Amino acid sequence: MPDHASGDDQLRDISAWETAEPHDWLGHKLQCQGCRHEQLHRDGRCRRGRVCVRDARARRIERFFRENPSGANDYLDHPYFEVRTLAVRFASVFRLPALINDPDAEVRAGVALRLPVARIEALANDPDRRVRIAVASRLGGKALMKMLADEDWFVRLIVVRRLSASCLVGAVHDPEPDVRRWVARGIDLKYLPALASDPEPTVRQIVATRAQEGLLHQLAHDPDIRVRFTSIERLPYPMLAALENDEEKIIRDLVARRLAEEKQTGHPEGEDHGIGT
Repeated sequence: MPDHASGDDQLRDISAWETAEPHDWLGHKLQCQGCRHEQLHRDGRCRRGRVCVRDARARRIERFFRENPSGANDYLDHPYFEVRTLAVRFASVFRLPALINDPDAEVRAGVALRLPVARIEALANDPDRRVRIAVASRLGGKALMKMLADEDWFVRLIVVRRLSASCLVGAVHDPEPDVRRWVARGIDLKYLPALASDPEPTVRQIVATRAQEGLLHQLAHDPDIRVRFTSIERLPYPMLAALENDEEKIIRDLVARRLAEEKQTGHPEGEDHGIGT
């Protein structure tokens, strides 16, 4: 049997999901009779099985709030977390501080995305990573820098993606290679040498794409072939001859090709030899 459903099967699955008999979050069948939103139903702004805040399905709840955003304030204390999570997106921001300690992380994350930045700094220590990710996407300055110490690598990744180039020096020794890779892409050039001896070759390879002449020459002798290749692609022509006897054929071929290009085109003294400005 195939590992995945065909497009037609997927469409049928979605259709079945959309047309499934509506139930509330406790599993009871939904009936419009007696619902507090009967008037909305008559006005076409609430439709059983499609647009309904009492439905267990999040998509149907969201549709309700999109069509009736003014009603979101009335559902911030609903016992079903999906209702509170979606109500937070549409409710008045002045009502949200009451949910900053909500028992559900998705609700707290939604609050963190909408409250003024000055009100969410305490959530940087939230026990759930989803909340801290939301906070890291909004904080700035010293408060954001403090989150470089977060225990979760993805939170720290969000932080380094938002920090200025000069502030990234605080993450050059992060234990997660993905974080250091991002640091290598964006750190101020004067701090780039701090990553030239990184234990992860792919970090050093990124350094080689940005390094200037002295550091680039050092990386051209790196033990990892990927780092050497990337470095030699950018190395000034006068430095290439010393690398003609590299142990790897692909490196020797690269050196030979670049030396041949240099002989064909010539590069007057003082001209940029490939390292950029």
